[in-house]
Amino acid sequence: MKDLSDQRLSARNDLAWAIAVGGIAIVLFASLLWFAWHFAPTLFLIFAGMLLGVGLNAMTELLGRVIRLPQPLRLLIVCLTLATCLSGVLVLGGTTIAEQATVLSDTIKSQLTNVKSFLEKNGVDTSYFQLGSSSDNSGDSGGTGTPPSGAPTTHNLPSASALASSGTAILGQSLKVLLGTVSAVGNVFIVLFLGLAFAAQPSVYRAGLIFIAPTKYRQQTIAIVDRIGETLQRWLLAQLLTMFAVFAVTWIGLALIGIPSSFILGIQAGLLAFIPTIGALIGGLIVVLASLASGWVAALSAAILFLGVHALESYVLTPIIQRQALDIPPATLFAFQILLGVVFGIWGLALALPLMAVGKVMIDYFKGASTPSV
Repeated sequence: MKDLSDQRLSARNDLAWAIAVGGIAIVLFASLLWFAWHFAPTLFLIFAGMLLGVGLNAMTELLGRVIRLPQPLRLLIVCLTLATCLSGVLVLGGTTIAEQATVLSDTIKSQLTNVKSFLEKNGVDTSYFQLGSSSDNSGDSGGTGTPPSGAPTTHNLPSASALASSGTAILGQSLKVLLGTVSAVGNVFIVLFLGLAFAAQPSVYRAGLIFIAPTKYRQQTIAIVDRIGETLQRWLLAQLLTMFAVFAVTWIGLALIGIPSSFILGIQAGLLAFIPTIGALIGGLIVVLASLASGWVAALSAAILFLGVHALESYVLTPIIQRQALDIPPATLFAFQILLGVVFGIWGLALALPLMAVGKVMIDYFKGASTPSV
């Protein structure tokens, strides 16, 4: 009888312990979700820095296969090479880039105006395109414009409250622009600093991740961390080659067609190639819209060029260059991009693929570990 009561007491204690552990796990998981939700921009910034560090480390390892030098010296050579290339592009083509960017901006604005006029002629309401109210027209319709002939001309000075409100509005807009610029520049420097820090001592951060894991799961953590690092390295190198190929083909093709601003259009197409599917669509839309100013023949040629570049990227470069990097179905990737883009904005859209790569590596590892060997 005593043994039976002891067994019941032990079962109750085990149940209470299981409930307590489950409750703590649920609270911790909910806290983690809350933290990730509220600090998503900071987490994306850190992840971007890690990606930069992985890319620099991959280039350093590639250089190590050619030149036998210490890792810090190889990293210094890689950073100086990249900085020299970027400085050369800015020095040699800075004026061209600025001029073509101005021309491209004016062209796109004029084409959007033409599209708006075309829609209005066909009875489509385009009032949602208005970014601001036309105060001048309203002022004229209200009779406060040109005074009638013969009426005395009066010069009404603005009141002190009007001057104060105007000054406050100007100051507020200036502060917004200033804070936005400082934030953007600060984010760039944060990503650069984190990337250089991760690339300078990759073994230190790898050891720190492994040390955090419990001793029981340390070997699994080592395998997962190494596999994630290798996958991201292969993907980044393949993505850089793809982006350069898209830039070169787009630039040369548009120059042969005779489209103005071909160089800046090639740059934006190459940069947007970092974002799969959606980036290519946005880049193609910009190219076609900018080509409309040169006529329908040029726009049609640019559209055919865009389709050719997209086919080259999707059916030639990606299968050949990235066949060993990632294997994610396009529909799954597109849905995940849309989800992260809607929830987290441009950061989620740009980093959707590497985040999916990390998740896929973990899922594949645990799937292979749970599969019984025959």
